[in-house]
Amino acid sequence: MTTLQTMFFLFFFVPLVKLVPPIQQESLNLYEYDTDIFEELFKQDYEDKSQDGKDGMIVSPDSNIQLELQRDESVPKVPPTKDTNLPTCLLCVCLSGSVYCEEIDITDIPPLPKETAYLYARFNKIKRVAVSDFADIPTLRRIDLTGNMIEEIEDGAFSKLLLLEELSLAENKLIRLPVLPPKLITFNANYNRIKSRGIRANAFKKQTNLSYLYLAHNTLESVPLNLPETLRVLHLQFNNITSVTDDTFCKSNNTRYIRSRMDEIRMEGNPIILAKHPNAFSCLKTLPVGAYY
Repeated sequence: MTTLQTMFFLFFFVPLVKLVPPIQQESLNLYEYDTDIFEELFKQDYEDKSQDGKDGMIVSPDSNIQLELQRDESVPKVPPTKDTNLPTCLLCVCLSGSVYCEEIDITDIPPLPKETAYLYARFNKIKRVAVSDFADIPTLRRIDLTGNMIEEIEDGAFSKLLLLEELSLAENKLIRLPVLPPKLITFNANYNRIKSRGIRANAFKKQTNLSYLYLAHNTLESVPLNLPETLRVLHLQFNNITSVTDDTFCKSNNTRYIRSRMDEIRMEGNPIILAKHPNAFSCLKTLPVGAYY
């Protein structure tokens, strides 16, 4: 480079380089913010949230102390209760002639709509059945009171229900049978405390439609008398039956008599040895289920 060229470079380009700031210096200037402003904004945001928040936890940025927000305590906490004084169709479910009052802890049979045909009041705390409970409901066809605490049934509570076909009193505390309505088809009194003296001698004599009779798991000492010819199924298992006679199921004065409709008799779980009474079952199509030796 000549002397003239050198002088030209120093005169024009060196001043321009001094005017351009270094790249590193520019990048530092971009991040030099005022941190006091950000601290003030963060503090104000935290104070607003601590006043407006309803649920959850907020952690202070300065002390890291958890502050539990207060919940709305204006609504009192009332435990759920079962109001048994409500109208029947609010307390129970009423649907097309059926009333379902199951597992609602009622102690009495509620007033029923007059068109009721089917009542299901299972697994409650009913202790008594009165004549007045069904006196105005002649349309009843089925009553299921399984799993209550019934100890007493007034005479005549069911006898005037001329359309009643199914009655279940299973799993209660009965010691005697009530008077049954005349057109009953199915009667279930399993799992009670019924003794033989708690069944009238003519309790089933006029039952011309009775087909299914369940008296298992009671304390009967003998098979009930005057069983109707219409019976198809008889359950007497797990009682205290010790003997049967030639007239219990058959007719000792008629050797040609056949009880043609009886399909099933269960007597297991009783102390009786059935093989000792061969003539008692001569009229049956099938032998009873039970112990033979």
